[in-house]
Amino acid sequence: MIILVEQQKNKIMQINLQTLKFDAKQELKDYVNEKVEKLSQFDDKIIRADVTLSINNDTVENKVCDIRLIVPGNDDFVTKNATTFEEAIHTCVDVLQKILKRKKIKA
Repeated sequence: MIILVEQQKNKIMQINLQTLKFDAKQELKDYVNEKVEKLSQFDDKIIRADVTLSINNDTVENKVCDIRLIVPGNDDFVTKNATTFEEAIHTCVDVLQKILKRKKIKA
């Protein structure tokens, strides 16, 4: 699933969602889109966000979310496990927000 999000200055951030070992319901897809598109507020240079959701049956926190932000220079990548996909997505987005704020302060 590919979603395009318009950023400031008419730039577009693309969100690619991939699910492994299951089919995501529309509510989960909408949740991913809602949370990930907020990252464009912190850096208008984000080209693409690759989101991968999967199930790891080895642990209790078996829902895995990987988010890779494709930006000029170095990409940002976060992986989190949780008991629900929503919790894993929320945690990934929070960590990425902190990373983007830190990069903005250094710049």
